[in-house]
Amino acid sequence: MTYSVDLREAAISYINNGGSKIEAEHIFKVSRATLYRWLEMDDLSPKVHGSRSRKIDTSTLRKHIKDHPDMYLHERSALFNVGISWMHYALKRLGIVKKERQYKERCISPFGYRCKGRHL
Repeated sequence: MTYSVDLREAAISYINNGGSKIEAEHIFKVSRATLYRWLEMDDLSPKVHGSRSRKIDTSTLRKHIKDHPDMYLHERSALFNVGISWMHYALKRLGIVKKERQYKERCISPFGYRCKGRHL
């Protein structure tokens, strides 16, 4: 939770004017650790956090799926140099689900053994 700059300044002003940290903790309803952190800060404005960086651009992934809709998950993850679980969550985030097959087919995993009737 981000505290407002006014609250931060009021708490620091209270402490600097002779109030104790324990009293400030109860009055402003913030933890003592937060008060100590605010006392050490030069600028009391909250930190600005950026968005999380992704390994693959979503537009690139969407274009690849449109161009190659029949690729298996393990093939696609090897091509983009990411793990299978990461590729699964990336596709899930985009709302792309596994297609249902009309027929059964034997599959061979990239490790050389049969998948025992499961579809990848």
